[in-house]
Amino acid sequence: MMKGTGRAWIELDMNNLRHNINVVRGLLPDGCRLMAVVKADAYGHGAVEIAKELNSNGIRAFCVASVSEGVELRKHSIKGEILILGYTHPEQFSLLIKYGLTQTVLDLDYAELLNGFGEKLVVHVKIDTGMHRLGERSENIDKILRVFKCKNLVINGIYTHLCAVDSDRQTDKDFTQMQIDNFYRVLSKIEEQGFALPKAHIQSSYGIFNRPDLSFDYARVGIALYGMLYTLNDTERYNTGLRPVLSVKTRVSAVKTLFAGETVGYGLAFTAPHNMRIAALTFGYADGIPRCLSCGIGHVLINGQKAPVVGRICMDQMMVDVTGIEGVRQGDIAVIIGKSGKAEITACEIAERAGTVSTEVLSRLGTRLERAFLSRK
Repeated sequence: MMKGTGRAWIELDMNNLRHNINVVRGLLPDGCRLMAVVKADAYGHGAVEIAKELNSNGIRAFCVASVSEGVELRKHSIKGEILILGYTHPEQFSLLIKYGLTQTVLDLDYAELLNGFGEKLVVHVKIDTGMHRLGERSENIDKILRVFKCKNLVINGIYTHLCAVDSDRQTDKDFTQMQIDNFYRVLSKIEEQGFALPKAHIQSSYGIFNRPDLSFDYARVGIALYGMLYTLNDTERYNTGLRPVLSVKTRVSAVKTLFAGETVGYGLAFTAPHNMRIAALTFGYADGIPRCLSCGIGHVLINGQKAPVVGRICMDQMMVDVTGIEGVRQGDIAVIIGKSGKAEITACEIAERAGTVSTEVLSRLGTRLERAFLSRK
């Protein structure tokens, strides 16, 4: 086990990651393989180390957001297919070949651009079934078929994205079914024209929970692999048995008395109503804590107890109230995400207080955070 020794760090519990892999695999239909989503530095966990662990557990399919993310994985000897979900500029098409990356076809125009590169490129075709973000629209069958006729495209996959599959509202369920029907319709038309169907994928983390009836070749799973869902409500609703992989910890840099009537931090935003003990922590919004959690909206854990944020969170530091916590000293550990004694604060809880989702909180964790590995093989 490695322990963090710096100003602030992330701890990764690889036992929990392995547990989550098994949970997810147990939910997949027969013949469906796990495609791990490791974009945005594996949602703040560290893409290279996470992908290495996934490789060692037999996972050979990944998706990332950009060509640079794919190249980084290849430079660290990650094996298997790496699908780029987003746009790659033509000046970087050569990197697709050099590093053996798979590019998403975003629409017919982009297919023709890829085809015109003049060398064989491995691709998956994105179908827009209703999200209206990326992909050729599902009703444009003629355009989709023209993509399949591009001589320089080696089409190994076809997929869509279900944009409301996390919701239990009936209108959203109906919309999801419409997307699924649109996708099946496209697959049928492709087969009717004599093309062999490539590997297909449609499900994300929420898809495997809400639509386990769907049987495709891959399931693109991100947040569930890391042991959580978007919100506290979802965590309670699904009872998945997933375990958080990540904890975030920092240090107490100073402890001092704040006398009644004195202020702390920028903008005189907090005035002490009585004599208090406050602790400064070596963690700020540049490290990933949302600034909107200032002035008592957020808290950390110290010695198993809640320490509310006082004043405004700074770029590199934050202050918390430790008046009721005995024995807090310089150098002590404060928990931003994770457990301290019997208390716990999750990324979902932070997200709820900040008015966002867990994926945003995790993906914004700062690059200067060290990483320590627990339960590593």
